[in-house]
Amino acid sequence: MAKMRALVLERQHELALRDIDLPLAVGPGMVRIAIHTVGICGSDVHYYTHGRIGPFVVREPMVLGHEAAGTVVEVGEGVTHLAVGDRVCMEPGVPDPNSRASRLGMYNIDPGVTFWATPPVHGVLTPEVVHNANYTFRLPDHVSFAEGAMVEPFAVGMQAASKARIQPGDTAVVLGAGPIGTMVALAALAGGCARVILADLAQPKLDIAARYAGITTVNISEQNLAEAVAGLTDGWGADLVFECSGSPRAWQGIMDLPRPGGCIVVVGLPVEPVAVDIAGASVKEVRIENVFRYAHQYDRAIALIASGKVDLKPLISETFPFEDAIKAFERAAEARPGDVKLQIRVAE
Repeated sequence: MAKMRALVLERQHELALRDIDLPLAVGPGMVRIAIHTVGICGSDVHYYTHGRIGPFVVREPMVLGHEAAGTVVEVGEGVTHLAVGDRVCMEPGVPDPNSRASRLGMYNIDPGVTFWATPPVHGVLTPEVVHNANYTFRLPDHVSFAEGAMVEPFAVGMQAASKARIQPGDTAVVLGAGPIGTMVALAALAGGCARVILADLAQPKLDIAARYAGITTVNISEQNLAEAVAGLTDGWGADLVFECSGSPRAWQGIMDLPRPGGCIVVVGLPVEPVAVDIAGASVKEVRIENVFRYAHQYDRAIALIASGKVDLKPLISETFPFEDAIKAFERAAEARPGDVKLQIRVAE
C-alpha cells in the first residue's frame, strides 16, 4: 500500500481531496499507470449525491472516477503488449476470466467483476493506479488523453449500437442528449444509420449535438416526439429506438416510436420500476435489448476515434485541474443544461 492524494467520497454529499492508502504493487500481468485525465460520469455524481446506486452502497470512503487515460510507468512480469511510456486508456471493469459469463463472452455481466469506483472498489482520481494489462489499451499518438478518457462512455454507445443490430440506412431515435445519449447517436451513425433523431428537454445539449451531420434534434418540451418521428419517416416509425435518459417518463408512449418489427435498446437505468406497454410491443413485434456497460468494444471505439469518423472533442464542456476536483463535482451535480462532459486533469 502507498499513500496517494485522491478525491475521496467520504460519505453522501461529502468529498475530500486527501491522502489515502491505495495498492500500488505491480504483480504479474499488471501495469502501473500515471493518470492524466479522468472524466466525471453520471454514476460518480450519483454516488456523491445519493450515496448508492441500486444495490451498490457507499459504506466507507471510496476514491471516485473510472473514465481515465494516462501513461504506463511500470510493467509487470508477462506483459508484452505494453511498455513504459505508452499512452493508454483503461477499461475499468475486470471480470473473473473463469466465470461462466466470461466464458460465454459476456464478461460485462460477470457477477464477480471488479469495477473502478463501484463500492467497495476504489476509482482512479489519484496520480497513479495499478491495473490489469489485458484491460489496458494503447492510444494512437494523435489521440489525446482527453479523448482517451472518453473511450469508456463511448464504449457504452458502441455496445448499444452492437445490440441494436443496425442495418445500413436505418433511422434511429435516441431519447436523452446527455453524454451517453449523444455518444449512442454517434455510434449509431458510425454503425450505419443514415439518420438519428435525438430528443431531449435541454436545448443547449441539443444545440451541441446538432453540429454533427446526420443528427436531427427534437426538443420534446416544444414538439411531440411521436409526431416528429412519424413526419420524418413517412408515418412508418424508426427502425431503432435507444432509451438513454433513464427517465421513467420516457416509457410513456415509447411504443409509438419504433416501426413494426423495430427494436428498442434500453441504455438508461431508471431509478424506479417502470410500466412497459407489453401489448404495444407485441402487436408490432418490437424487439427489446438491454445494455449494461460493454464487452469487447474498446478496440473498436479507439479505432473509430483515431480514424476521425467519430469526433468526441466537442462534447468536452470543461476541464478542471486536480486541485479543483471538488469544484468539478459540485458543477457536475448542478446538471447545467449546457454541460455534456466534464473532465479532471490529474497530471500537469
